[in-house]
Parts: sequence; structure tokens; C-alpha cells
Amino acid sequence: MAIKFQYNQTYLQRLKKQLQVRIKALPTLKNKEAALRSEVKKAREAAEKLDSTLEKQLQAYQHAIALWDEFDNELVSIDEVELSVKKIAGVKTPVLEDIRFGIKAYSMFNQPSWFLDGIGIVRQLATTAIEREVFYQKMQLLDYARKKTTQKVNLYEKVQIPGFEEAILKIKRYLEDEENLSKAAQKIVKNRLQEMEEGV
Repeated sequence: MAIKFQYNQTYLQRLKKQLQVRIKALPTLKNKEAALRSEVKKAREAAEKLDSTLEKQLQAYQHAIALWDEFDNELVSIDEVELSVKKIAGVKTPVLEDIRFGIKAYSMFNQPSWFLDGIGIVRQLATTAIEREVFYQKMQLLDYARKKTTQKVNLYEKVQIPGFEEAILKIKRYLEDEENLSKAAQKIVKNRLQEMEEGV
């Protein structure tokens, strides 16, 4: 990316200020990127752990799969999933606060005795699945922010800072050359005036 500038003191000062802003911001951006990378890893590990837990829970109830055909799927419903927001390195992420289940009324005398346990199992599986989904959402949000931060770090480090430094150097050289030419021209004029005075 070529930095647009003009060969004068005003642009030189402007570019120096912009360079300083980027140099000062770079360590903060790098720290943010490292923090986000760490948080993405934690969220991924938590989501994968919940994946494994859910898989184990499902396998634990495989032996009773024939009984689940009798179970009334409408007995348990998720009424509300309560989430809050927590900022991590400036990124708003979801935090699971509570899950409210609705239990439909049923006759304990007319249904198999294991229905009560079945309700508990369904609630447990749903809770694990929702927790897992929240961690995946958190991981995606943090990973997106990390990618954006990495892009900004690379932009500053590899494009803008070197670009500003090069532009500043070009302006300085131009102004020095202009000053040297001006001094040389003044010297020539002075010498000619002296020669003319001596010749008179």
C-alpha cells in the first residue's frame, strides 16, 4: 500500500504523528491477539470436552434405547435459555446463566415408573448440548475477532509502519536536497555579486 504524501514539512509532521500512533498501538494489538488466541483455545477445549461428555452420556443410555420409544417426547420442553454477555479482550461473548425447562403434567400412575428418570436424563442431555453450543458460539466470535486483530497487526507491522517510515525518509531527503540546492544557489549569487563588486 503506497502512502500518499506531499513533499513538505506539514506532511512530514502528519506522517510522523500517524507513524507514532501505529507504533504505540502495535504492542496493545499484539497483546490482544495473544489473549484472543488463548481464549479461543480455552473455548475450543471446553466445547470439545462437552462434545465428549455428551457422547458418553448418549452411549450410557444406549442400553435402554428400546424404552425410549415409549417415552413421550412432549413431556420436556426448553422454555427459556438465559444468556448473559461477558467481554473478553473487547469481544462480547455469550455466557450461559440458566436453562428453564417446562415439564408437561403426566400421570405417574398411568406411565412407566422410569419416566421420572427419563425426564432427568433428557434435561441433562439438553443442558450439555446447550452448554456445548454456547461454547462453540463463543469460540467462533473470539476466533473471528482474533483473525481481524491478526490482520490489523500484519497491516501495521508489514505495510503501514514501513510505508510511513519510507515516506518520511523520502520527504526528509527531498527537503534536505531542496535546502542544499537553495544554499548552493545563494552561494553562487553571493559569489557573483562579489565578483561584480570587485570588477567595478
